[in-house]
Amino acid sequence: MSFTEILPRNLYCAAQVRELDRTAIETFSIPGLTLMERAGSAAFDLLCRVWPEAHVITVVCGVGNNGGDGYVLARLALQAGKTVHLLQLGEVEKIKGDALTNFDRFIEIGGEITPFETITEECDVIVDGIFGTGLEREVIGAWRQAIEAINASASPILALDIPSGLHSDSGQVLGVAVKAGATISFIGLKRGAFTGAGPEQCGQVLFDDLAVPEAVYAVEQPAAKRVEWSMLTGLLGRRARDAHKGNFGHLLVVGGDHGFSGAVRMAGEAALRTGAGLVTVATRPEHAALLNTVRPELMCHGVAGASALAPLLQRATVIAIGPGLGKSPWGRELLGAVLETKLPLVVDADALNQLASEPARRDNWILTPHPGEAARLLGMSAAEIQSDRFQSARQLQERYGGVVVLKGAGTLISATATEPTAVCTAGNPGMATAGMGDVLTGIIAGMVAQGLSLNDAATSGVCLHAAAADRAAQAGERGLLANDLQIELRLLLNTDWHPC
Repeated sequence: MSFTEILPRNLYCAAQVRELDRTAIETFSIPGLTLMERAGSAAFDLLCRVWPEAHVITVVCGVGNNGGDGYVLARLALQAGKTVHLLQLGEVEKIKGDALTNFDRFIEIGGEITPFETITEECDVIVDGIFGTGLEREVIGAWRQAIEAINASASPILALDIPSGLHSDSGQVLGVAVKAGATISFIGLKRGAFTGAGPEQCGQVLFDDLAVPEAVYAVEQPAAKRVEWSMLTGLLGRRARDAHKGNFGHLLVVGGDHGFSGAVRMAGEAALRTGAGLVTVATRPEHAALLNTVRPELMCHGVAGASALAPLLQRATVIAIGPGLGKSPWGRELLGAVLETKLPLVVDADALNQLASEPARRDNWILTPHPGEAARLLGMSAAEIQSDRFQSARQLQERYGGVVVLKGAGTLISATATEPTAVCTAGNPGMATAGMGDVLTGIIAGMVAQGLSLNDAATSGVCLHAAAADRAAQAGERGLLANDLQIELRLLLNTDWHPC
């Protein structure tokens, strides 16, 4: 079996994968027919591994090379003694090249091809070989009806390369898309599989490089990179035995307007759990004593305005502003004072909403918007943000500077126009609850406090946050609370700790 569950870090756009494919064929003299045979074989191996009891297989093929991969799989399944229903979408006369060769080979061994009408036969697995990576427009007509019929079936679905109807670059559903249980990606991982609607539509993603030489990949700079906590655990390093709290930064968290005191508490605690040496909270005077009681490790100060904030700014090495900041004149005054400093900032929540009203740009901050906040920052709708999250993250970074963390399924970290966007592939739907963003703000700010660069702090913070949520979700996604992550942070950060 050549496919792997250990995925490469590099992610590509569809055009880049086509260039990799072309390079393999033209420069390294690997026939396209050979690559198609390898793809179909890898997909069949995967099918047999994931669904070992599957005997009746329905393969739905389009007229392009994705359908060609499907014909190979169908032939191998038939030769293995399985019952194969091959349903053809589109006019047979349009099938060309290597796909046509494999169409004919399937028929030559006794395979039967039926025009697609609907999924009528009961089967153990459905294989989606309809569109592949080239789709750019909304799915309509018979193609849409076919995808809807596939999704309506109770049978599990294996998608070849990318679920049909999912935009392989952006992760947007083009009207309707196959909802696969597993997707096998060929030659290069498609970046759209890992953000937006991609994770939900793809299911488990596996990979096969079709045995192309490593040198093939030199022709393309990756469009994005996968990141996860296991790749980043060494960034903070081992602590010296004579370390003291002053070695690990002094974070000032600003926020907690009336009714939102919990936001700054969660952010401050997350920073402490991440390893920040000192954390001061500047909040409404009415909240300070209460916060100091529930989390005495936080140094909580009541500030009525910018003048009371000034001495706290002088002692800080990094500032996180936004959790529970609100939209009142109090919050606006505090944000104005913070923006006058030259300290590195982590900016979230209502601080972002205020920034949308009075845009500014600086290099030493990290912005952490969710799609709604990103929409306000760019003057568009949340749907437009989600339609191409990669482009949205880039636009935010270009307009506002610094590092941008675009939160959501497949959170993106965009630092500069020349670096590939990072995509966090961990996390779960249990994180869709109040306070998760406040915890993330504290984690990232805690990483900055300990001396990481803004890019490293944002990337490692996002991944640590997601990994902690995945650990916490082992007890169930529904009902997961933001504060459930706090103890998991400490455990993850100290997994490899030893006293020597």
